Amino acid sequence: MAMTEIDIEQENKAIAKEYKELLRISYQTLTEDDKKLIRKAFDVAVEAHKDQRRKSGEAYIFHPIAVAKIVASEIGLGATSIASALMHDVVEDTDVTVEDIERMFNPKIAQIVQGLTKIAQVKTDQEISMQAENFRKMLLTLNDDVRVILIKIADRLHNMQTMESMAEYKQAKIASETLYIYAPLAHRLGLYNIKTQLEDLGLKYTEPAVYNNIVSKIKETKEEQDAYIKSISEVLKASLDAEGIQYTIKGRPKSIYSIRRKMLAQGVTFDEVYDKFALRIIYKASPQEEKFLAWKIYSIVTDHYRPSPSRLRDWISSPKSTGYEALHITVMGPKGRWVEIQVRSERMDEIAEKGYAAHYKYKGNGGEEHGLETWLNLLKEALENTSGNAVDFVEDFKLNLYAKEIYVFTPKGEIKSLPKGATSLDFAFSIHSEIGMRTRGTRVNGKLVPLNHVLNSGDQVEVITSQNQKPNPHWLDYVTTSRAKNKIKNVLNESTKRIAEEGKELLTRKLRHMKIVLNETTTNELVNYFKLKTSLDLFYRVGVGSIDNQQLKDYAALKSNTLMNFFKNKIKRSPSLPQEQIQKEEISRNYDLLVFGKEQDKLDYKLATCCNPIPGDDVFGFVTINEGIKVHKKDCPNAIRLQSNFAYRIIQAKWIDSTQEEFKATLKITGMDSLGLTNELTKVISNNMHVNIQSISLSGNAGIFNGQVTVVVQNNTILKKLIENIKKIDGIDKVTRINNNK
Repeated sequence: MAMTEIDIEQENKAIAKEYKELLRISYQTLTEDDKKLIRKAFDVAVEAHKDQRRKSGEAYIFHPIAVAKIVASEIGLGATSIASALMHDVVEDTDVTVEDIERMFNPKIAQIVQGLTKIAQVKTDQEISMQAENFRKMLLTLNDDVRVILIKIADRLHNMQTMESMAEYKQAKIASETLYIYAPLAHRLGLYNIKTQLEDLGLKYTEPAVYNNIVSKIKETKEEQDAYIKSISEVLKASLDAEGIQYTIKGRPKSIYSIRRKMLAQGVTFDEVYDKFALRIIYKASPQEEKFLAWKIYSIVTDHYRPSPSRLRDWISSPKSTGYEALHITVMGPKGRWVEIQVRSERMDEIAEKGYAAHYKYKGNGGEEHGLETWLNLLKEALENTSGNAVDFVEDFKLNLYAKEIYVFTPKGEIKSLPKGATSLDFAFSIHSEIGMRTRGTRVNGKLVPLNHVLNSGDQVEVITSQNQKPNPHWLDYVTTSRAKNKIKNVLNESTKRIAEEGKELLTRKLRHMKIVLNETTTNELVNYFKLKTSLDLFYRVGVGSIDNQQLKDYAALKSNTLMNFFKNKIKRSPSLPQEQIQKEEISRNYDLLVFGKEQDKLDYKLATCCNPIPGDDVFGFVTINEGIKVHKKDCPNAIRLQSNFAYRIIQAKWIDSTQEEFKATLKITGMDSLGLTNELTKVISNNMHVNIQSISLSGNAGIFNGQVTVVVQNNTILKKLIENIKKIDGIDKVTRINNNK
């Protein structure tokens, strides 16, 4: 469509307005030089993108400006980052090169823009997902400058905010990727505001129905919640004012994504999620009195409301490694509801909202941002030791991102933070990898414990080392941190290689006695003969002696006698199916009513065992390497990972009619044990038309009833009806469908 002069003039006005807004909201004070730098970057970007439009039809330049605004206001970075954000797509989409940028600006900006330029596509074998490769490369740029990742996150946030006009499958792919890697990254860098937006938008596009349902429920209960929060605020205000504390109180609804996560984790409905909101008390304080005031406010809050001692979190005395500081108190509010109250000073609040960038403001530029530094160093270490494929790496990396933390003490009383679930062997590696390698035993709080003992916050851990100790393969099961895993793998690989080399020499000698030359063909035959995967396995086994002389003699005999027959068979052996099996396949194929792709093709598939989909479920197909198409439910625990890492192997799938097939579903039922409950339950299930019970296990314990029933149904509608009916039985509390048939 041609744009008229007026439209263009309007658009230019809008661009100018956005630009002014960008300078106004920058959260750092911009000097005259800063403003010149930003103006120049803006001009370069406007010129470079002048002929581009976005999917929605608006001028492309609005996107870089929006990203720069997020970088300036929500992350709080300075002029260098703002300029880089304005130019983040320039090199990729236009003729401007990184060298041009270095010439016009400076090496730092050029380096950041280069890091932001989408990573050149590399041809990889299909086994390694492109996506994971890209993530790995992106994370490697962290080595150069953390700002690259921060701007990348801002870029992703703006893309998520403007995805309306995209095709549905693209929305699902981008959203899965966001939930999979960008939200955890934002979390780890302390960008809580952005993390929440990314998660909520991610949910909006991966499970629109769920998202809209929660949004409408939040709207319905908003007034009631506001009133509830107001009633608590008023009680607290009187006491806080009396103490002369300067503060503001804000109510904070829980994010849509975290409500969804709670509903899933606890198998509850929206109404049953308790802490759907929190109160925040943000107080003014000089650095000297910050801590004192936090506890003063704590005592005021607990004068009015009874706290839950097990849910007090003091991140002021020991901040999280993301830099987060606050005091969280969970109290019993009016109407018997638990409410979380977060107490933090204005400085802490800013750090919580903006993450690390806010530290600079308080510590002066380049000051002590200790947590981020340590984390980035650990990350570099993880990045440098990457063996294995990108997908494993990204999985490992994610574990490090979302890890909740525990704090443990060394024998000298120094404090160390480790991810939740870390073992005493992890602790040894966290001190130094040399100590880890030589660990012979560990003491926790003075008591000897196994190496895989899981640590708790507050434990004091002592490592006993010995010069002769070496890691063994079992150690990989004893550790959870990727640092320890990588170190152990490296050492094991070294020793495996050494043994394999010795094994190879040994094998050459042994075969020579049998008049066989060890060459590529023989090696492959031996690998096949012993049903191994690689020649390394073969040599290693000979080296450690698990393949002995007798076995080699058997191989030699077979080789001389039946070598030819053996291989002829191998070549000719074609899959021969018994007649009846073919018949059965033909029959079931006619009733397999799952179709794939836009053309609704009927393809062979298997149902994934992780989520056992049944007709009527929302599903997608995933093309595996060895097993053809696997069908997963869209809310399968693995779905986000697959859609994000292997988007190119996902095909749309849907059920059509399903009157012929029957499927298994397992229900978990809990309630209060009363006489006749079991009887009532079996009656309801068997009275339901079209439902057969396949297995049932019920147990009662101190008045609580737990049951697991596997039923055979034809589709989702019938199952839903059954669940409704079970819920109506007196004494039943919850009925949930479980994914895996473990």
